[in-house]
Amino acid sequence: MRRMIIEQDIRPMSEFRSGVASFVKQVHDTKRPLIITQHGKGVGVLLDVGEFEAMQEKIELLEDIQTSISQLEAGNGVGHSDAKQKVLQRLER
Repeated sequence: MRRMIIEQDIRPMSEFRSGVASFVKQVHDTKRPLIITQHGKGVGVLLDVGEFEAMQEKIELLEDIQTSISQLEAGNGVGHSDAKQKVLQRLER
C-alpha cells in the first residue's frame, strides 16, 4: 500500500457522499487508502480491493510467524535435520 498524502487522502463525509465515484477511482488509481471523516474524526477507510487482499495476506503471514515463534519458545520446534528428513520422506511418496 502506498503512503498516504494527507491533503488528498482525508475527506469529509459530505464530500465523499457527493463524489463517491471519483473517490473510488482515486483509490483504484493511486492504490492509497482514503480516510473518511465526520465532524473532524475518522469514521471509515476506503481501500482498493487488491490492496485490501494484499494487506490480508500480510496479516496472515505475520500471524503465522507469531504462532511459530510461540511454538518455538514453548519447545515445540523441530530440528533442521528432522524437518529435512520429514520433507524428503513426503517427496518420495
